[in-house]
Amino acid sequence: MALTEQHPEHGEGGPGPPAGAGADLMATARGMLKRGDIALSLGVVMIIVVLILPIPTWMLDISLSISITCAVMILMVTLFMQKPTDFSSYPTVLLITTLLRLSLNLASTRLILAHGHEGTDAAGHVIEAFAGFVMSGDFVIGVIVFGIITLVNFKVILAGSGRIAEVAARFTLDAMPGKQMAIDADLSSGLIDEQIAKARRKELEDESSFYGSMDGASKFVKGDAVAGLAIIFINIIGGIIIGSLRHGMPFMEAADTFVKLSIGDGLVSQVPALIISISAGLLVTKAGVSGKTNTVLAKQIGGYPAAFGLTATLLVALSMLPGMPMAPFLTLAAAAAFGAWYLPRQKKAAEEQQVAEEAEKAAEAAPVVEEPISTALAIDLIRLELGYGLLMLINQPPPGSHRLTDQIRGLRRQIANEIGFIMPAVRIQDNLQLSPNTYVIRIKEIEAGRGDIRPTMLLVMDPRGDAMSLPGEQTVEPTFGLPAIWVETNYREEALFRGYTVVDPSTVVTTHLTEVIKDNMSELLSYTETQKLLDEMDKEHQKLVSDVIPSQITLGGFQRVLQNLLGERISVRDLPSILEGVSEACSQTRNITQITEHVRTRLARQISDANANEMGFIPLITLSPDWEQAFAESLIGEGDDRQLAMPPSQLQQFITAVRQTFERHAMMGEAPVLLTSPGVRPFVRSIIERFRPTTTVMSQNEIHPKAKIKTMGQI
Repeated sequence: MALTEQHPEHGEGGPGPPAGAGADLMATARGMLKRGDIALSLGVVMIIVVLILPIPTWMLDISLSISITCAVMILMVTLFMQKPTDFSSYPTVLLITTLLRLSLNLASTRLILAHGHEGTDAAGHVIEAFAGFVMSGDFVIGVIVFGIITLVNFKVILAGSGRIAEVAARFTLDAMPGKQMAIDADLSSGLIDEQIAKARRKELEDESSFYGSMDGASKFVKGDAVAGLAIIFINIIGGIIIGSLRHGMPFMEAADTFVKLSIGDGLVSQVPALIISISAGLLVTKAGVSGKTNTVLAKQIGGYPAAFGLTATLLVALSMLPGMPMAPFLTLAAAAAFGAWYLPRQKKAAEEQQVAEEAEKAAEAAPVVEEPISTALAIDLIRLELGYGLLMLINQPPPGSHRLTDQIRGLRRQIANEIGFIMPAVRIQDNLQLSPNTYVIRIKEIEAGRGDIRPTMLLVMDPRGDAMSLPGEQTVEPTFGLPAIWVETNYREEALFRGYTVVDPSTVVTTHLTEVIKDNMSELLSYTETQKLLDEMDKEHQKLVSDVIPSQITLGGFQRVLQNLLGERISVRDLPSILEGVSEACSQTRNITQITEHVRTRLARQISDANANEMGFIPLITLSPDWEQAFAESLIGEGDDRQLAMPPSQLQQFITAVRQTFERHAMMGEAPVLLTSPGVRPFVRSIIERFRPTTTVMSQNEIHPKAKIKTMGQI
């Protein structure tokens, strides 16, 4: 290389061809190699030339090495196939490899008959190595081994693969009308479009053509085996006659020399033929080929770099055999290894280029469409906005913390099981206007909750309400307003040992989101969602739906009833009981509030069970007779127009009494239920929900007869 750089116009030994002529010649060669169709044509022409013209021994060695390499490569590619259409060019490959072996048989026959008297290396080192290694110095052993290989190839593999191809072709052609009708039926029913139907028809045609091709292609390998046997006998008989009569060799010496050469030649041909036969049996169910042969070969064979790697390994092992010429096998092994390294990178670059070109074409072809104004009117029913410091909870949460999106997905299922209503999807987006560690929960674009958390820390709370001694940042739990501490993750075990409640940041956000959604569930139940709940009821309940809606109550009225129930966190999963209650109430009144109260009575078992504590009883605080009478006397109007008209001072006294009583029980760790008479319950609830929305208000009719109760006090 150094000499070439110092003397660009002359070689080491003297003047060479002009630089311009050499460059043109190299450019022409590179251009021919880039043209795959020309390269393939030249390869086929060279095979035909070998049939006519004699070749030297070194070229025969290289050609036999190429034949073995091609056979191993085809077998490896066949083993790595994932679907039938991956190697649809197999019949063409089979024809070319068969022609290659026959031409090499003829070339080796010339050398054996012309120079066999000169020694066992007359036909090249590959044949000599096969003869010596397999025969172990005895031509009788070589004849037996060759006969066994030929018998296995001819009577076992070829017979089986040929029969499979024949039967497969017959059944494939018989099944074509049924498959075609299935495609037409899917197209007519709308399951697939015209483009998919065309692709399936093309695949069906390719499959049938491939089966037909393989039925005949297997005859190539069978004919090659028969021709190999004939060539072996010709070489043996002709070689003995030529060696004895023309070159004066003793009969036994001529027999030993020419039998070794002939058997070695036969083994070099039969081993690749055996490998090809195995691949034919493996690939007999593959589909047809389309497009140029060179393009299909380059794309399909080059699409399996692992096959090149295994081929290179096997070639290196073959080069290590005693007497085997290492140069051609190691050279081909290096080429195969380079292919295993280069092809994945070339494929990736081609895919990236294709994606870029498609994106560029799509950008050029797509017209600029103005966003419709209607999109600006759409609102998010539930939206969670995160500061940029909390985005890690979605992308890559800290160790020990759950992914926020997974918890929200589980929250939707939990609410569906508890409430009987599938909440809308939660839209999560970042908001750079928020503080890094702040999140905001919005219901219908209106802020309904806000919190500040530490994404890499843990929130610790004491369920007993005592002061905590762990080092950390004092804070207030955003959902219920309880005192808490943000601590480092390494204090988790110590906090759990002390009996504290430890919550990761994602769970804090999810808990807050759960409470906000439950508080606003009535607003999230739209007209459309109500209709969807009715449509998804079981078939045996559809008659009940049709009897009640719209003859007894409109869909909007039924929506209002469900919203009233959800507003007090009562599950609407038992829709049949709710519909039955609505039907009963509609015979007496059309007032939505009174209908809701009657439905609550029908759901007494469910409401009682939901408000029972861990001891199994319902803790009650009753409304005193004086307040019961005060509320009853404050109701004005008749029938559906009744309203509460209590003096503000008296109303303030009631609010103060309720707040003091329930706060006293809350300090003792109790969450009792306020019990009233059925007539005043909705009016009492309308007052309490303004300052204690989580307090449950029940009437005596909603206490199930089998429920256990315990009176804790009285207002």
